[in-house]
Amino acid sequence: MPPPSLSQPENKRMAEMLQPVEAVGEIEPLLSHLWMVRTFLKHAEEIQDSLEMLEIPRTLFDVIRATEPALQAGDHARYIHKLRGKMNRLREARDYLVAQYSVYSDHTNYQMAARSLDAATKAIEAVLARCP
Repeated sequence: MPPPSLSQPENKRMAEMLQPVEAVGEIEPLLSHLWMVRTFLKHAEEIQDSLEMLEIPRTLFDVIRATEPALQAGDHARYIHKLRGKMNRLREARDYLVAQYSVYSDHTNYQMAARSLDAATKAIEAVLARCP
């Protein structure tokens, strides 16, 4: 008797799954977006008196730097594990910036920083969802 075949949705899901090395390859460019948002916010005069807003660049720095040792060691599984552990903080930072940037400035730079952080966070989540 032949083994049961996988259903179409399960076949598709398995085909879309990424190995950790592939996931890291997709995530690394996304972290560059986080770094640029971090750099912009770190030097933005409008937020220098706001501990809540200053926490965002610190969080982005922490998320990115948490993956570096694993990346340098070529340990892609550990990289994914470390990043997954930081995702709640990344989401919180994203949610705060998206909700609050206009309190500090409605300038296009702030709008784009919020959009970039939102898009990069969602893209990272999507990659992680495809990685075992």
